[in-house]
Amino acid sequence: MALSRGRKWMIGLGVPVLIIGLFLALFRWDWLIPFVEPRASAAIGRPVTLAHLHVSLGRTVVVTADDVVVGNPDDFPDPTPFARVGRLSAAINAWDWWRGAPLTLPWIEADRPVLHVAATQDGKANYLFDTSTQQEPGATAEPASPAPQIGVVRIRDGQGQVTLPQLRADFALRMATEEPAGEEPRIVASAEGTYAGQPITGRLVGGALLSLRDAEKPWPVELRIDNGPTNVLLDGTLRDPLHFQGAALKLVLAGPDMSLLTPLTGVPIPRTPRYRIAGALDYAEGRVRFDRIEGVVGRSDVAGNVSVLPRDPRPDVTINLTSNRVDLDDLAGFIGETPGNGAPARANERVLPDTPVNIPRLTAADVHVTYRAKQIRGGRTMPLDDLRAEFDVVDGTITLHPIGFGVGRGNMLFEGTLAPVENGGLRADVKARFQRLDISRLMSAAGSQGGGALNGRAELRSTGSSLAQLLSRGDGRITLSTAGGNLSALLVDLSGLRLANAILSALGVPQRTDLQCFIADLELRRGTLQTKALIIDTDDAIIIGEGSVDLARERLAYRLRTQSRDFTIGALSTDIRINGSFRSPSVLPEPLELGARGGAAVGLALINPLLAILPTIQFGTDEDSGCKALAGRASGAGRR
Repeated sequence: MALSRGRKWMIGLGVPVLIIGLFLALFRWDWLIPFVEPRASAAIGRPVTLAHLHVSLGRTVVVTADDVVVGNPDDFPDPTPFARVGRLSAAINAWDWWRGAPLTLPWIEADRPVLHVAATQDGKANYLFDTSTQQEPGATAEPASPAPQIGVVRIRDGQGQVTLPQLRADFALRMATEEPAGEEPRIVASAEGTYAGQPITGRLVGGALLSLRDAEKPWPVELRIDNGPTNVLLDGTLRDPLHFQGAALKLVLAGPDMSLLTPLTGVPIPRTPRYRIAGALDYAEGRVRFDRIEGVVGRSDVAGNVSVLPRDPRPDVTINLTSNRVDLDDLAGFIGETPGNGAPARANERVLPDTPVNIPRLTAADVHVTYRAKQIRGGRTMPLDDLRAEFDVVDGTITLHPIGFGVGRGNMLFEGTLAPVENGGLRADVKARFQRLDISRLMSAAGSQGGGALNGRAELRSTGSSLAQLLSRGDGRITLSTAGGNLSALLVDLSGLRLANAILSALGVPQRTDLQCFIADLELRRGTLQTKALIIDTDDAIIIGEGSVDLARERLAYRLRTQSRDFTIGALSTDIRINGSFRSPSVLPEPLELGARGGAAVGLALINPLLAILPTIQFGTDEDSGCKALAGRASGAGRR
């Protein structure tokens, strides 16, 4: 029996409906996983897998993925995945988006996320993502899609582990979002473990993640890190946190040694005593800036700014600092000594700093330093008044241009280069100028008195891994001279064992003797200073020096001889021997009499070596009368 037209229509309509119904009844959103995973993997450049996929349809669509795993790069040896999320959910305002509105995600929730941030000793890392896309030659670039607008981001019971062998870092992370009643939502994260081989704990309290992209609403941040004895506090707001701009942040750093900040900052810092510095942290023009710095390092105050330009292969660091008062002991780390007021050195320790220069640290960054110290206090051996230092460290080479110390109205200037060599250490080519150094300041440091100005120059060429090694292997020369001035008569008298006059000088009669001329010419050969000429010409006597200084062994072998100009009660024309180590030298008279009491002519006959150096020494127009007279007497003695 033939079917009626109505029944045919009902069967024709019912079959598709039945098929659709069966499809909907049997449909599983998991069937879309093979289409979702490749797209997600391509978007982040990593393998992405999902265990299950759920979609709740409606005006607002809710998409939920269970057991989301983000893998490591293909060549990364650790099988532990980079990230695993127990459940990842997102709400999508699909209806508005279908009508042409921007894509909006009212909320995103990550339940039980676990991160595994790791690297290998050879530099491979699983946290570096390559999201670049290859484009066919000649193809027109498609305009970038606008980023979706994200509302609330929630994290529940987040955990992580960071293992970075090159930084000696291994610490655990915990993170979660909080929405306290009546308060702004916030994210709270903590860390505990080791970093740079030191225990580390950290706590971050930030604003709601939904405000990260809101440039009109400053994002609050409060961070505290304790890395061993180093404390870091960061407090304030960021107007554009994703680009670290619009910062109103206060950074406080404190600890026993600023060199411990090197692993945290990536900037090489010499050893220092205890410090506390504070300033404003910002990011602008591609640089991280630490401005308006104020603080103390040891007993020295410090102010100024530091900026860091992150770049490969080395960051570029510009440092501009000033101090009103600086203690030289606090700067000892720059030359390899132990900074600050440590325990006194033992008698058998070296005097010259012998800490090897850390060449990898020098090549870790390009550094440009300008430093001014208005007043110097302390200082171990030299009476210095102020300090002006300008130097660059570029590709491991240190260029001094120049470093200057003020001494009274004069100064000492050091300039040159210290360049790394293949077998480790540095090659030094440094020159020094001494301009009108105040003798009164120099003599007061030696416990005596004097006046006048000292001039000269020095040079050093050497290769070594420490300051002590550079000096002990070096070649060069030192010339010093002065005309006019005065010295403590006690110093002159004792140098010639003029006993009676020394007693009178100690009583202040006379207090000083006029200085006609002083000349010293010392040659450095393979670490030993040899005296080519040394003479002190005063109104009362002529003092002649000869001998050597072994910088490698830190030993002295020197002799001073005084010739009286006139009859002196109790004068013994004998030598003073200065021997022993730098740490504990001995100063004793020669046990055998070297000569009878003589006149000044005998002494002048011994200074002929000055004839070779006097023409090379330049004096001021009003300062050369004494040395010219000495040169004339030396020339006359040589002709006889």
